[in-house]
Amino acid sequence: MIALPTAWWAHYLGDLAAWTCAALAARWQYQRWPEEARALAGVTTPSYFVTLALGALAGAWLFGSANSLRSMLAGPSHSVAGALAGGILAVELWKWRHGVRRSTGGAFVLPLAVGIAVGRFGCLFSGLPDFTYGAPASLPWAVNLGDGIARHPVQLYESLAMGLFTIAYVAARKRGAEWARMHAFQALAIVYAVQRFLWEFVKPYPSLAGPFNVFQLLMLGLIAYGVIWWRFDGADADE
Repeated sequence: MIALPTAWWAHYLGDLAAWTCAALAARWQYQRWPEEARALAGVTTPSYFVTLALGALAGAWLFGSANSLRSMLAGPSHSVAGALAGGILAVELWKWRHGVRRSTGGAFVLPLAVGIAVGRFGCLFSGLPDFTYGAPASLPWAVNLGDGIARHPVQLYESLAMGLFTIAYVAARKRGAEWARMHAFQALAIVYAVQRFLWEFVKPYPSLAGPFNVFQLLMLGLIAYGVIWWRFDGADADE
């Protein structure tokens, strides 16, 4: 068991680091492959970004609280999974309202992946108050977050998964792979949802339907979203 120093304010440092790294990733992506950002600018207005922000904010608190209010925390909370789902739904409604059928998510792929990978370290070092800790485990890499119980470092699992996706995406993009050019956002949604669905099995969250908790049901919807858009809408859909 590995004892980790924790502090409640580490979450805010993690958020700051995540936003900073995401911004740097966005800048690098724009410099390397500016076509996605230019395509986004060509079909959107400022209301697109307002809608995206409001949808992400609503989704973060809605789904985070839907889980925490049923758990031992018994209070409102926010979730990156909910933010992603809420942002997607809001943008799809905006696109439907404005008649936009082309891809708009490509410019967000690298910033999102990097931001999630970095931000999860803040969740880890926030310890138990962050309410993102894993279930008890007897693994060599289990962590002690201050209560003397060895737990799955689920935050690191997610960080590693998104870090690997980032590497795979950049490598594929450099090779000119079709999925990285045309379906990167769907790929991000699917990979994020699959890995998050799996890690939820080693979290102490209450089930909502059968063995599945709130986030697992949400991730099943996100997987369906990614697969359906990739399969039936080709290059025209992505977020």
